[in-house]
Amino acid sequence: MKFTSFVVYAAVGLAASTTEAFVPLGLQTTSGRTARFSTSADVTTSQVERNENFAKLAGGYLFPEIGRRRNAYLEKNPEMADRIISLGIGDTTQPIPPHILSGLVEGAKKLGTSEGYSGYGAEQGQALLREKIAKVLYNDLIDASEVFVSDGAKCDIMRVQQMFGSKVVSAVQDPSYPVYVDTSVMMGQTGNQDPDTKQYENIVYMNCNPDNGFFPDYASMPRADVVYLCSPNNPTGAAATKEQLTEMVKLCKERGSILVFDAAYAPFIRSEGVPKSIFEIEGAKDVAIEVNSFSKYAGFTGVRLGWTVVPSGLKFKDGSLVRDDFNRVMTTAFNGASNIVQSGGLACLDEEGQKEIATLIDYYLENAKLLRETFESIGYPVHGGVDAPYVFVELPESIGGSWNAFNMILEKAQVVTIPGAGFGPGGEGFLRLSAFAPRDSVVEACKRLKEALK
Repeated sequence: MKFTSFVVYAAVGLAASTTEAFVPLGLQTTSGRTARFSTSADVTTSQVERNENFAKLAGGYLFPEIGRRRNAYLEKNPEMADRIISLGIGDTTQPIPPHILSGLVEGAKKLGTSEGYSGYGAEQGQALLREKIAKVLYNDLIDASEVFVSDGAKCDIMRVQQMFGSKVVSAVQDPSYPVYVDTSVMMGQTGNQDPDTKQYENIVYMNCNPDNGFFPDYASMPRADVVYLCSPNNPTGAAATKEQLTEMVKLCKERGSILVFDAAYAPFIRSEGVPKSIFEIEGAKDVAIEVNSFSKYAGFTGVRLGWTVVPSGLKFKDGSLVRDDFNRVMTTAFNGASNIVQSGGLACLDEEGQKEIATLIDYYLENAKLLRETFESIGYPVHGGVDAPYVFVELPESIGGSWNAFNMILEKAQVVTIPGAGFGPGGEGFLRLSAFAPRDSVVEACKRLKEALK
């Protein structure tokens, strides 16, 4: 039996009859009789209008689509299940190191004692963790009160979008991590996607390519209210220089834009002089918000812990503080990161935890080096993989596009990659490979890729 569904809020008096008590107020008639639910087998939809912005989204989110295609391949070729190697989604594979793990374990143990038990905490995060983030990761360039601890950078990008609302114009790198565009669409900031260009109306697409070092020329683009910039970049692997970021901060200041800087891959930077935070740039606190995460730092992709820095002096056009509005989002729609997970975050920021993170990062960067060398030996131009865990490979036109390359490599080598087109129209003609895989899998994948693409 199927029922028509309703969104109803009902207040039921204690004196109501048993029958009346469970009838939603919207279904009660003035005569005291009650309207009946439809029991027609043909009724399968509600009377609630769909959010029109979701209808604008073209296709599914990239990474579930990759999973769908992988599963479809395995349905046709079940005998290949044990041969699949994933160099696709950027999901860490190495175990959480001992010291950091001990922080999680101790955090859990405390909840089993009267002295250590804790319930709801501050929505902005534990004071000690906020202080350690400011000191250890930012060398006190920011204040602990500007740090908002969360369940991850991806979630915080949506929270930032909720704060900005539907009337802003956003600028994104092209190609870029899909969450910036998709959340802009969901929030109602855009028009429809052009079927030819694959770009949404009312988004400024800042082209990033080998000629400009995968760094956008914002000065030549229309002004945007909010500029999203990721460095080290996903998917291109490019890490912005101090000079590039200085110019971006200057432009945002001149244009009255707010820069949202995604620094989730900061610990992979090994080159001297390359900033790990936008707040290393003079004047950035006047124009920038930074989102970050422990996901790639410490293998917390499934643990979930991140943070966003909103400077205390950053203001909207009317003079109101951006931090106050972001705080309202956090206190209204978030109850704070898990107490257990925050204990793990504190362990990450201990001296021993920092050493363990450095060892993990070195491991993945060695994987990236192997992938770079493999494609260079085949003769493909390669980008990234030096200060980032992603390798961005230029494809020959003869392959016929990035989705064709994805399908061909999956079928010939049983290696899962990510087609550049999935990161926006500017990614067409490229393939992204992730270094987040066990070493033996990377070595085997390199062997197969050489054979498949020779």
